[in-house]
Amino acid sequence: MSKNEFVCDCNIIHKDIVEKTKKNMLEEDTLNKLAEFFKIVGDTTRVKILFALDQNEMCVCDIANVLEMTKSSISHQLGTLRRSGIVKCRKLGKEVFYSLDDEHIKQVFEIGVEHIEHRK
Repeated sequence: MSKNEFVCDCNIIHKDIVEKTKKNMLEEDTLNKLAEFFKIVGDTTRVKILFALDQNEMCVCDIANVLEMTKSSISHQLGTLRRSGIVKCRKLGKEVFYSLDDEHIKQVFEIGVEHIEHRK
């Protein structure tokens, strides 16, 4: 298989497809936010945290115990995820419990896992 096997070798422009795609293209701000979302979830430690939170609402101590990491490092990553709207927290007395922000985040994460598992 040559490395250029998948390079288009024609000069035909499919105007209807190009125009339809241009018409439906997201705004630059939305594209930037989407890229930032994937950049945030593109970290192995954060993915591990998301997996844990996909299973259960958890406090920092529990997540740190599951991942065998320090509370400080987990708190740092949770802060990034929280500021990005990927996780949310609720306080119960002195404890703070974290969970995935909403059903969309849960679906995106679970679809990603399903995609990877399916390709094995």
